Amino acid sequence: MDTPRPQAGTQAWLNQVREEPLDPDRPIIDPHHHLWRARGDWGPYLLGQLWADTGAGHNIQKTVFIECRAGYRTDGPEHLRSVGEAEFVAGIARAGREGGGGAEIAGFVGHTDLRQPEAQLREVLAAQVDAAQGLFRGIRHAGARDPQPQHLVIPGHGAEGLYADAGFRAGVALLGRLGYTYDTWHYHHQNADFAALARAVPGTTLVLDHFGTPLGVGPYAGQRDAIFSQWQRDIEAIARCPNVVAKLGGLAMPDNGFGWDNRALPAHSDELVEAQGRYYHHAIACFGPERCMFESNFPVDRRSLPYVSYWNAMKKMAAAYSADEQHAMFFGTAQRVYAL
Repeated sequence: MDTPRPQAGTQAWLNQVREEPLDPDRPIIDPHHHLWRARGDWGPYLLGQLWADTGAGHNIQKTVFIECRAGYRTDGPEHLRSVGEAEFVAGIARAGREGGGGAEIAGFVGHTDLRQPEAQLREVLAAQVDAAQGLFRGIRHAGARDPQPQHLVIPGHGAEGLYADAGFRAGVALLGRLGYTYDTWHYHHQNADFAALARAVPGTTLVLDHFGTPLGVGPYAGQRDAIFSQWQRDIEAIARCPNVVAKLGGLAMPDNGFGWDNRALPAHSDELVEAQGRYYHHAIACFGPERCMFESNFPVDRRSLPYVSYWNAMKKMAAAYSADEQHAMFFGTAQRVYAL
């Protein structure tokens, strides 16, 4: 009788591919990960799971939690329920500091609706700052929206025309005036709208997550090269906005369509370099290393490859750049942008 194949993303599945960490002493900030108790068929990803990944061989010194609607309050005013996520993460970060021995959760990017009236938005931001206990760095109100979400494993729920909404732009501008960042997540066909947003709010630092998520499933399957060509032009336009910085990672989500989440074995670092290197090198050429930061997007990308393999791939690609440029992408840019 055949042994059942381990489910993608489980530790048993990931353990089938073991790589020795390259350049293990290099200091790294992982500026993009999530935490949650449980989510659908995704198991819990809490401090123990995070430390198992960040402590697997690479020198991950600090991390930044990015909102994922975890730990929300279940009662009280609707506009303040997302403050529960700040409380949730602050508690985990405090436990990490007290326990010692693992990467420090050094920053928190929360969520709120940036279209709400300014007085109410200021109230939420103040509550997030208080609840995050020194970790609050900014807001992600994602714009991801696709006309055929039924094809996506992780469909976005952004409002139609969000980036052009006057109230939304006012909220993003307020973040900049208060010294906070704006993170986003959207799909490749929304990149031009994001560039227009960036031009409209030059006083706010905007963080482009996951390369603008080039899709590769459903109606986008079989169009990778055509989508890449348009994506290249869009990234060039976005990079001309000096207030935008880019997170390089998050391309191993199921919806990117590389198919690693459907295989018997996880991806190896060499496969990531071969399949995705052109995205990384183009973004670095457009933004410059001082405006780029590598990101794991774990545990989401855990459905495709182990944590050690992701960072090995980054180190293999980064070998083409100078020592200062490498330090920027692994550590310095994230440290500066998120004031770590």
